[in-house]
Amino acid sequence: MTTLDDLYPLHDTPPLVAGAVEGREPSVGHLFRKRVAETPDSPALRFAAGEAWETLTWAQTKDRVYRLAAGLVALGIEPEQRVGLSSSTRVEWALADWAINLAGAATTTVYPTTRADDVAFILGDSDSRVVFAEDDAQIDKLRSQRDALPDVGKVVTFDGTPDGDWVIGLDELDRLGAERLAEDAGVVDARIDQLTPEHLCTLVYTSGTTGRPKGVRLTHDAWTYEAAANKAIDQIQFEDVQFLWLPLAHVFGKLMMTIPLEIGCETVVDGRIDKIAENLAVTRPTFMCGAPRVYEKVYQGVRMAMQKEGGVKYRLFRWACDTGLKVSNLADEGKRPGALLARQHALADKLVLTKIRERFGGQIRFFVSGSAPLNDDVQAWFNGIGTPLIEGYGLTESSAGSTVGRLQYHRNGTVGPAYPGTDFKIDHDGEILIKGPGVMEGYHNNPEATAEAFTDDGYLRTGDIGQIEDGGFIRITDRKKDLFKTSGGKYIAPSAIESEFKGICPFVSQMLVHGPGRNYATALVTLDPVSIVPWAAEHGLEGKSYEEIAASEQAREMVQHYIDKLNSQLNRWETIKKFTILDHDLTVEDGELTPSMKMRRAIVSDRYREHLDGMY
Repeated sequence: MTTLDDLYPLHDTPPLVAGAVEGREPSVGHLFRKRVAETPDSPALRFAAGEAWETLTWAQTKDRVYRLAAGLVALGIEPEQRVGLSSSTRVEWALADWAINLAGAATTTVYPTTRADDVAFILGDSDSRVVFAEDDAQIDKLRSQRDALPDVGKVVTFDGTPDGDWVIGLDELDRLGAERLAEDAGVVDARIDQLTPEHLCTLVYTSGTTGRPKGVRLTHDAWTYEAAANKAIDQIQFEDVQFLWLPLAHVFGKLMMTIPLEIGCETVVDGRIDKIAENLAVTRPTFMCGAPRVYEKVYQGVRMAMQKEGGVKYRLFRWACDTGLKVSNLADEGKRPGALLARQHALADKLVLTKIRERFGGQIRFFVSGSAPLNDDVQAWFNGIGTPLIEGYGLTESSAGSTVGRLQYHRNGTVGPAYPGTDFKIDHDGEILIKGPGVMEGYHNNPEATAEAFTDDGYLRTGDIGQIEDGGFIRITDRKKDLFKTSGGKYIAPSAIESEFKGICPFVSQMLVHGPGRNYATALVTLDPVSIVPWAAEHGLEGKSYEEIAASEQAREMVQHYIDKLNSQLNRWETIKKFTILDHDLTVEDGELTPSMKMRRAIVSDRYREHLDGMY
């Protein structure tokens, strides 16, 4: 039976202190080996195999990873050499990444959406010697750039077509590894034994907003620290089941594949974003991490579905959510509800809230949001229905995790206290500065950029503006470079406004607030391709294309309605005076969003300059 303590733990636990992460393993390889030794028969990875789900224990995972690692050794990979990995999120990514690290090499991560010329730059700049490529589309990119990649001696494909020469299949690498292990059973363990905390583990190229990406050098020590810090926080337990859809080319995904090595929990791996809701119900995980857009869509989708029901059902839904929020808010203050509110909540939970939680499998203990600002209303709604949504914060340059909210120690609107062992301070201009074991070694082949990234006393410049509140809570207010001043001398923080709007309007996908040097703020808006279809059908636009809907007077009136609601919550100088609805959504493929779904503000502003200028 679910209790109030389960749904709303009282938030009275003090923050953890530095020093709780000492004595960690020297490398990811050591950590992997220790995990297998401690819990060989426990489930490690679950993944889709056709219509069914398969599970690998830690011992079975070791067998596969050791063969792949030995296969890399057979291909001539030496310690700290780079091996590229270009694929969507799938179990083979995890196996290949661990194999690379256990062979003593470093993974160069490549998003599958990366353009061929950028792939060539990343693999060339990193001096990668072998590349894992998911399918023929990724192989074709490599072939088109082969002249620029003379050091790539072999391509290993998951689903692509081997050519008997340059490209081999994953099964062939497995076979080579089995032969190598038959000759020398200790070859992989010997590579692990050579690893030290200072060895390079991962080379992640920032997606960037302009210019060539920069390669972030992350050592084994950075990742073992991240894992140890999360164990010290004691929020993820051995019995937990993680659902992992995050891009594994991103540090957030790498973090969530490293934490289970420390804690031992099972991870369900499936990168099919369109199947997240379906998979949650089937796999019944206990926690999941994601970008705010995922939670915004769930929040708006459930609200819209209930609003469409109308009548008593919608009023009951609103009452139940409001009741849950009251109880959640009391828990934040370290209080329990009185007798009447407790009875009301029990009824609300039985009639409504339990059914909402069942959409997520019914076992979720918490969600984590990261990589972009989270709307306060979205967070409050998830908290109110009994699935706490907490925020974390970090950069590629800090191995993804530098802070995280605690289930029993959090404050809505903040990204939580720092990880134990990580230090924060605020610079004279409000910029957040970080120092700790998770911070990068520097940018690969780029000493100038490395020098610019750090203060004289060794703190990483985050580029984010924020503050440290009582209790050590970190509040992010905006990106330093995104802040702009109007011609009236007022500063506007666009990302905060954009996040607020996406929580208000259920039909919007993206918003860009603009106005540097202008006398008022304007916005570019894109519609959500999924939610706008049923809305259009109800407003005389059934069967119309996205472009036709975006150009319609009905859509303009709808967006204006939500802009008016937004403006009522803003300071006068922040209000949006004019807006333009684009005839298409922003996409990763067009270079307008990063693979982690953050808007490339400079590119979007430049590409739609005519639209922006036309509003002044």
